Amino acid sequence: MTGGTGSVGRAAALSGVLIAAGTGLGFARDLVMAHLFGAGESTDAFLVAWTIPETVSPLLIEDAMALLMVPVVTRLLARGDGLRPLAASALPRMVLGLSLVALTLVAAAPIVVDVLAPGLADRGPAVRCVRLTAVTVVSFGVAGFMSATLRAHHRFGPPAAIYLAYNVGILALIGGLAPYMGITSAALGVACGGLLMVAVQAPAFARCIRQGPAASLPRGAAPKGGGVEWRIGAAAVAPVVVYTVTRQAQVFVERFLGSELAPGSISHLNYAQKVAQVPMVLSLLIVTVTFPRLARASADGDTWQVARRIRQDLVVASALVLAASAFLIAFAPAVIKVLFEHGEFTARDTGRTASIMRVYALGLWGQSAVGLAARAFFAQRRPTWRPARVLALGLAVTAAIGGAFAASAGTIALAAANAAGITVAAVLLLAGLRRGIAPVPPRRVAADVSRLALAAAGACAAGMLFAHAAAGAPVLARLAAGGLVTAAAFAVLAALAGPDLLAPWIALRSRRSVRGRTESGETSDPADRAGGNDATGENDRTGPAGGGDPAGPAGADVPLGRPLR
Repeated sequence: MTGGTGSVGRAAALSGVLIAAGTGLGFARDLVMAHLFGAGESTDAFLVAWTIPETVSPLLIEDAMALLMVPVVTRLLARGDGLRPLAASALPRMVLGLSLVALTLVAAAPIVVDVLAPGLADRGPAVRCVRLTAVTVVSFGVAGFMSATLRAHHRFGPPAAIYLAYNVGILALIGGLAPYMGITSAALGVACGGLLMVAVQAPAFARCIRQGPAASLPRGAAPKGGGVEWRIGAAAVAPVVVYTVTRQAQVFVERFLGSELAPGSISHLNYAQKVAQVPMVLSLLIVTVTFPRLARASADGDTWQVARRIRQDLVVASALVLAASAFLIAFAPAVIKVLFEHGEFTARDTGRTASIMRVYALGLWGQSAVGLAARAFFAQRRPTWRPARVLALGLAVTAAIGGAFAASAGTIALAAANAAGITVAAVLLLAGLRRGIAPVPPRRVAADVSRLALAAAGACAAGMLFAHAAAGAPVLARLAAGGLVTAAAFAVLAALAGPDLLAPWIALRSRRSVRGRTESGETSDPADRAGGNDATGENDRTGPAGGGDPAGPAGADVPLGRPLR
């Protein structure tokens, strides 16, 4: 048991390091592109083509493929069937189907560009980039198949390294070919990076196949029960697929409308969004730690514990993302200047990107809340379409506002449309939790978020006053001191807003010691016991709370949201 626990710990640590390295390289990739290419027609063209891997990645690697393949492979291994029959049957068919899609994109690249960004003055570079990035449809599919299979075999290192390999490929091609090929080198790097995703997993995948039973199936046959399991799994994962595509469609709307604006508009939107996403992603990473508890409580039918978990997570995530939003709004020009204002990225680009990021920051709470609420819906045993339907309504709001005001207000209108659409979706999803998932008290949730939002507004005001007073200080010193001022102001104002807002933080810090006491036979903390008080201060009247952090299928995390890649 100890060895198994140590093995899991080492695997988790290795995965965390590799994922962090891949994410860091992804951010470095954006910095290098800003330095070499700035923000103009060429980067707009690349970002239109970037839509393809940006959409394919969550479908074929992160969400749909993982949710479909991991259970199928796990059941095959439990029956002793091994991987070889499934790989021999499913993988060639999948490659053939994805190859047809990729070839269609290559042939129809001019049409794809016209659909995604009809306002581009020169569509030639975008067409070339689309044809190169279309390769990722196949490479991402194979990489996703391998990743899901390796995870089912409890081999987490190679799957965690795929984005590291991907960004290494992009950076290598940009560094070597940018002087000769311009922005096309980045698209070629994307194609090369997709192949490296496959290469970094190929040795471990081959070992998994060799170690399985050698029995083969007749040509065209599927593993026993595999076809049925695949269809059932596809039906169950369909709501996640639609949800993922609908959420990604916000970017489609921005690029479609942004292509009608001045050259560089799509690039300014992209740079601002990449920086603004950082606190949202960090908040969801912390909430991910608690997802197994949520899934277990949901599987046990313990709706009180589900409601308690959701409210605590919402307070933690909201506090993190609102405090970060206050800092980004107060210090946006300095942040963008430090990160991007080098080489071809000018002071004018900094001003436009900073203005956009300030508006984007208004929607960060909505982005975080949507990811949190969607986890609660997808923790249920039955497939649910509500997140996808609500995201579609939010997308309609984004499209309506952007379409109405983009011509007059430009990229600021598009950022505001994004913030408004995702916030509407977040409010509707949180409201729907009470009816379909757990008795989450809407008034208490609204009160929690409102108090934190007021604290963030005060912290932002304090940060802006400091930024104005310290305008002559070196930019890095100003950012460091400004971060401390903003964080301190938020902490003080949040504490004054209500001591009960601190309860989730206390629970988060003490969870490890509580788990140790529980495993040794002692009782859990009072908030976890039946009849105890939760973070709302309300007594438990519905039943006992679940305890522990279970392992197993119910505790598997669902990677929803848009990670930094």
